[in-house]
Amino acid sequence: MPRPILATIHQQALRHNLARVRRAAPDAKVWAVVKANAYGHGIERVFDALRGADGFALLDLHEAQRVRDLGWRGPILLLEGVFEPRDLELCSRLELWHTIHCDEQIDMLAAHKTLKSHRVFLKMNSGMNRLGFAPDRYRAAWTRLNALPQADEITLMTHFSDADGARGIAHQLRAFEAVAGDLPGERTLSNSAATLRHAGLQSDWIRPGIAVYGSAPDFPEHDIAHWELEPTMTLASRLLAVQRLQPGDTVGYGSSFTADGPITIGVVACGYADGYPRHCSTGTPVLVEGVRTRLVGRVSMDMLAVDLTPVPQARFGSEVTLWGRASGGAVLAIDEVAYAAGTLGYELMCALAPRVPTQVD
Repeated sequence: MPRPILATIHQQALRHNLARVRRAAPDAKVWAVVKANAYGHGIERVFDALRGADGFALLDLHEAQRVRDLGWRGPILLLEGVFEPRDLELCSRLELWHTIHCDEQIDMLAAHKTLKSHRVFLKMNSGMNRLGFAPDRYRAAWTRLNALPQADEITLMTHFSDADGARGIAHQLRAFEAVAGDLPGERTLSNSAATLRHAGLQSDWIRPGIAVYGSAPDFPEHDIAHWELEPTMTLASRLLAVQRLQPGDTVGYGSSFTADGPITIGVVACGYADGYPRHCSTGTPVLVEGVRTRLVGRVSMDMLAVDLTPVPQARFGSEVTLWGRASGGAVLAIDEVAYAAGTLGYELMCALAPRVPTQVD
C-alpha cells in the first residue's frame, strides 16, 4: 500500500473562484494565470475548470504548448515574453500573445520574419522595478513597436507592487496614466489583490492568480471567507501512530516541544519531503477528523506530530488535513499554514512534492 498521503484538486472550487473574480470586475476579460504548473495544481488538472476564462496566461513555451494540446484555441499570453529570437517562431505557430518589457525584445521582434503580425503587451515599470520600460521611455517604446509590421495590436500593461497593502496602487496608477493615458489600446492592470481590493479600477483584462487557487491575496488582513473564495487544493494524510506522553517528555528532533503535563500526540505521515514547510513550529493549525488542533515539535522529512487533546477519539488511521477541506467539510486555509511558516500560500502550493499522489475530485 502507498503512504496514506494525498493531494486533491477541487475543480468546483476553481470554477467558483474564477466566477468570484469575474464578479469583482464584471466588465473585464479574465486571464486564468497558470504559471508554475498552475501554482502547483497541474495545468492538466485545472484546465477543464478554468476554460471558462477568456485566456490563459503563463511563463514558458512548454506550458503554452500543453495548453494548446488540451484543445484551447483562445488567447495565451506569455507574461515575461520571449527569451531568445527562436521563441518567436513558436509564438507564430501557436498564435501566442507576448509581453514586451525591454528593448531587446523589440529588437527580436523587428528581426522576426513572419507572415502574421503578433499581438503584444507593452509593459511599463510603474514602480514594481522588476520588468518593464520606465515611464520616461514608455512612449518611445510604444512608438517603435507601433511602427513594426510584425506587431499588431498593442495592449498597455503594468503590475502593482502594493495592491495587497496600505500603500495601495495610486502612486503607480498616476505614473501609468501620466504617460499612457492617451495611448490607444486595451489595458491589463489588475492582479488578484487589485481585482478584489480596488474593484473600481478600469482594466480591460484582469490577471487573477492566487485568488483563483483559493488563497487570500492580502492575508492576514483578510481571509478566504472574507473574499468568498474556496480552497482548491487539499493536502491530507492519516495518523501512523499514537503516543501518550508524560510531563517532561519531548517530541521530535531537537526536543523543541516538552510536555508540561500528560498529553496524547498523533504521528502523521507527512513531512518536508512532501512539501510541508519545515519552518512550521508548535502551534501551527492542523485538522484531525475535521477538528482543529496544533502541530507539536519539529517537522521531520516524512513525519510530523499533532496534539490530540481536542480530538481524544483519534486513533491509528484517523484523517489529518494539513490544509484544505476535510472530508466532513471543515476548512483549514492554506494561508494559515503558510503564515505559521513565515511564507505565503503561493509557496506551499508550488512546493507540493512530486512524491505526493494527486487526484482531481
